[in-house]
Amino acid sequence: MKKVIVAPLYWGLGHASRCVPIIHALKRNHFKPVLASDGEALYFLQKEFPELEVIVLPSYQISYGKNLKWSLAKKLFSIQKVVRQERKVINAYVENNSNVVGIISDNRFGVLSHKVPSVYITHQLNVLSGFFTPLTSFIHQRIIRKFDECWIPDESGSQFSGKLSLTTKKLHQKYIGILSRFKEKQSTEEAGVLIVLSGPEPNRSELERRMIEVFKHSERSVTLVRGKVESEQIKRKEGKIQVVNYMLSEELESAINSAELVICRSGYSSVMDLVSLRKKALLIPTKGQNEQEYLSRYLQEKGYFSYVREKDFSINSVELALRYDLKFERKELEEGLFGLFKRK
Repeated sequence: MKKVIVAPLYWGLGHASRCVPIIHALKRNHFKPVLASDGEALYFLQKEFPELEVIVLPSYQISYGKNLKWSLAKKLFSIQKVVRQERKVINAYVENNSNVVGIISDNRFGVLSHKVPSVYITHQLNVLSGFFTPLTSFIHQRIIRKFDECWIPDESGSQFSGKLSLTTKKLHQKYIGILSRFKEKQSTEEAGVLIVLSGPEPNRSELERRMIEVFKHSERSVTLVRGKVESEQIKRKEGKIQVVNYMLSEELESAINSAELVICRSGYSSVMDLVSLRKKALLIPTKGQNEQEYLSRYLQEKGYFSYVREKDFSINSVELALRYDLKFERKELEEGLFGLFKRK
């Protein structure tokens, strides 16, 4: 069977989770996906698809504190080293597996090959970084041009990603629609507030502590999913809050569908899940992460979701968020999306 390598970046679980519908679509189209990543992202995909082959890639080791731009700048040389390493791993695999017909990289710069068609997934043709935005966008677009196609997970016209994916540059880009592993389903349960955490440390843990502090004496039903994929699922109580270390797709899909309100970071993968399920949501952008701050403002201005800064969050924020109402009809991935791989 023809193989296609699917390689999401490990920066939280967002890149890996949005690759789930891509993997399912590949299987429906008679390709054999090969999972390639590192850390919890790879562990998550292995739990979702235990039958699939795995390639372990070197880690970018992305983390950030109060200043994301400075943290990434300090890691620039180590990231370049990782890019060279993952390029070497991928080229060796392609060389030794003649049935590889394509590569899909979700924001991994070095996962491509000149021997097979290579696709890059991103919603950030423009990388927001304040004063340095023109430079960071230029660098990212140079990377994108190395790939045969650039898939943008959004509707035409950048409905949900706004200026992040708008450009007049020719980058072999195509809008492929919203990517989410979840399906909208009617639920007879009413789960109250669902908090879904994700992203690199220490920001994930800081928000977890903040949520527990605010909600532990709340009269609302509250479930907090920590976003920590471990060997076993662990559930515990923090005051009146049900805390779970992780949920796999089916369980999390059910929890989101039944929730009155979802609270989460404004990472784009989380936004796509909320859009797909048409949920009321309160977005809390990671401080200093320009993309999340922009998306939060943009989506509130469009009337889709409410947002609040972490330091301003309170129980009153929940009531305000419940006033928003998103209307959207999701489309399935087009059958011809993988035509690039069938030409080999």
